[in-house]
Amino acid sequence: MMVEGSAFTRNDVFQMAIRVAFVSAVTYFSIKWLVNQIDPTSKSRKKAEERAREQLRKISCRAGLVGKQALALDKLTDHEMIIASQLVVPEEINVNWKDIAGLDHLINELRETVILPIQKRELFADSRLTQPPKGVLLHGPPGCGKTLIAKATAKEANMSFINLDVSLLTDKWYGETQKLAAAVFSLAVKLQPCIVFIDEIESFLRTRTAHDHEATAMMKTQFMSLWDGLITDNTCNVIIMGATNRPQDLDKAIQRRMPATFHVPMPNLQQREHILQLILKSEPTADDIDYARLASSTDGFSGSDLHELCRQAAVYRVRDLAREELQREQSKTNNTNSDSDEEYCDAVRPITMEDLRMSLSKLKESKIQCGSLAPGMRIELD
Repeated sequence: MMVEGSAFTRNDVFQMAIRVAFVSAVTYFSIKWLVNQIDPTSKSRKKAEERAREQLRKISCRAGLVGKQALALDKLTDHEMIIASQLVVPEEINVNWKDIAGLDHLINELRETVILPIQKRELFADSRLTQPPKGVLLHGPPGCGKTLIAKATAKEANMSFINLDVSLLTDKWYGETQKLAAAVFSLAVKLQPCIVFIDEIESFLRTRTAHDHEATAMMKTQFMSLWDGLITDNTCNVIIMGATNRPQDLDKAIQRRMPATFHVPMPNLQQREHILQLILKSEPTADDIDYARLASSTDGFSGSDLHELCRQAAVYRVRDLAREELQREQSKTNNTNSDSDEEYCDAVRPITMEDLRMSLSKLKESKIQCGSLAPGMRIELD
């Protein structure tokens, strides 16, 4: 039998419940804090969320994103916020068609097949054949401007631009990778018209094999299903744009989903001349620069190589200025009693043909050592 004095009163039960609840809450928040401290990605996730909120704020302030669309941006999931950290608004893209030289034919094709159906969508509402493509593939040798073209396309079309970092789609928890892949498309739909750009796309969506990891295979399947599957909305104004220099490594299903394919080749003689003129347009240059002669001496150079050629040539003039200042300092030290009446202007001299010749010789030697240029190829300026 229970002793009458040992019975719990209602007040005792209430106090015990409060203590249990307090201990449980402290334990929960302590474990949560400990897990966040152990997680190596917690800080990067916080920074990504802050950047995402800033970019989404800019998007919501743009004309055209008001009312219902602007309200939807405030209801993003945690996975969509992670993807939104890679968002770039068109106003922040500092690249346009004028910054691309030697690819006029390619630019015209992009305007006609990608940008025009987006900007004039109301004119083609009754036609399914004139809708913008779901996927655009830019392929060609490295350094020929594929990423530059993607940015310029987003700028000219006035579309939101998601520069997708594939590493964001990987997570240590099972199932999170598929949710992040789904968040790419759900976020893009909310921001449409939108371009999702994947650089080096073959590293992410390469040919599927039996040796693929289960998580990787499921991520590819999820990505392709949402891209162009049974539940995909045909009126959705989202374009997946990829760039690669190894198109043969892409999965056949991915190639089918990217019908608009554009080859970005190595620049020819005329294109190299236009690229050099564009790069040096805003730089102080001497009158002795022969662009045609320089272009003929850079066979096998990409647009990126030509930019590095001009950059090194510009550094030479800064180097000469630094040497002259050092000589003046030494001269003042040796002649302390003599006051110079000369007024020296610390102006950097313009880029000369000799600077470009020296830069070309150095760059050629580096490319030969790396194996990207044949040793017998003649590119010297005679």
